[in-house]
Amino acid sequence: MITSVFKKSTPLNYSLVVILMLFFFLMYQFQEMIWFKSMLLIAQKVFIFLLLVGTLFITNFICKKNGLSKDSTFTVFFFFLFLLFFPSIFDNLKIVVVNLFLLLALRRLLSLQSLKASKEKIFDAALWILLASILQPWCVLFIALVFISVLFHVSSDYRNWFLPFIALFVVSIGFLVFLTFETTTLQEFWLDKLYVDLSLNYFTNSYQNWAFAIFMTASLFLLIVMLLSYSNKPQLLHSSYKKMIAFFVIAITVFFISPDKNNDLLLFAFAPLAIMGTNALEVFQQQLKQELILGVLIVCSLFTFFTQL
Repeated sequence: MITSVFKKSTPLNYSLVVILMLFFFLMYQFQEMIWFKSMLLIAQKVFIFLLLVGTLFITNFICKKNGLSKDSTFTVFFFFLFLLFFPSIFDNLKIVVVNLFLLLALRRLLSLQSLKASKEKIFDAALWILLASILQPWCVLFIALVFISVLFHVSSDYRNWFLPFIALFVVSIGFLVFLTFETTTLQEFWLDKLYVDLSLNYFTNSYQNWAFAIFMTASLFLLIVMLLSYSNKPQLLHSSYKKMIAFFVIAITVFFISPDKNNDLLLFAFAPLAIMGTNALEVFQQQLKQELILGVLIVCSLFTFFTQL
């Protein structure tokens, strides 16, 4: 029943997902009404929601434009369900902005498949990743995805290998100019946050721990299905799937090594996971199996959401 609703790609389905996201977003925000007394805070909440909606549709665009799934609304629905695992994301403007930057980079890197305007795409992707790294230092690891993409598609032109460094120069100049107007230093703003911390002692309650454990279990399942079904994908799309899997692996790595660790950082993994979730439903073509996968994920997402309110 659930799969039959989201199997179609219609404006009504997309509207349904946005309405559901708005409902849960408001439910989370209405726990405390202090922000309602400040126009600045109200504007911030609205901005976060609009960015999340934008992220939702960018993820869907990446999936459809690159042929990574059939025409359905499963990808946006999966992304919405993953948001419910960690409702604190609804308050985390910085992480939402960083994730948007990373998805804009991924969009450019996947479009390298066409080999059109490759230099602009490489530069743009590196630029978005480096901008994201200013806000979340360890996101600099995503720059590896740029070099992977160059290797897959345009490695023969040596100039393409230098484009990320040109982007680094541009962002560095802009960042240093920004710091001249701030009281903080480069060391305090960025370098002090660039160290490895593998500890997982950030949970403030057991429900956050449960949400993390269930999410990682679901992620592992979807990744295994993706890897097992990879050989059956069209040869033309293999490089796109490799980049998507690499994006997911880097996102999880950024989470585990970041010193300012919290569940919100797992937002970086949502887009590739949503695409993997859609892939899993396409692999298990029997409706009963599809309903089971989607049903279990819905129950888990609702459980983790309401226990963290």
